[in-house]
Amino acid sequence: MITVQNTINTSIDKVWNFWTLPEHITKWSFASPDWHTPFAENDLTEGGKFKSTMAAKDGSMSFDFEGEYILVKQNEAIEYVMADGRKVEITFKETPNGVEVIESFDPETVNPEEMQRGGWQAILDNFKSYAEKN
Repeated sequence: MITVQNTINTSIDKVWNFWTLPEHITKWSFASPDWHTPFAENDLTEGGKFKSTMAAKDGSMSFDFEGEYILVKQNEAIEYVMADGRKVEITFKETPNGVEVIESFDPETVNPEEMQRGGWQAILDNFKSYAEKN
C-alpha cells in the first residue's frame, strides 16, 4: 500500500463534511490547477457507491473515480474498493495540531508508485488548503 497524510487545522466535523459532501468534493478533488472535478455523487453508507469525474480544464481528458464503501465510521474512518478492485483506507484523528488524515491505497500497475503517491498527496494537500480557507 502507498500512504499519504496531512494535518488539517480545523475541526473534525468540518473535515468530515468537506471530505464527504459532493458540493465540497467538487472544489478540492484534483491534483493540479489545470484539472477540476465537475461532478460528484456520494452515498456515504456501507455498501453505498460514490463517483466523481476528474477532468482537464481544457477538455482534453477526463475519467471517473468510483467505488463502493465497505466501512464508514463517522469522523473516524472510511474504507472503500475502487471500481478496479483496489482498496483504500482513510483515517481521521483529532490531534492538538488539527485533524490528521491518513490515506492508504493499493497502487495500480501502470504508473510508477512515486507518481501515484505524488498525485494522491497533491489532492490531499488541495483538500487541506480548501478546508482551512473555507
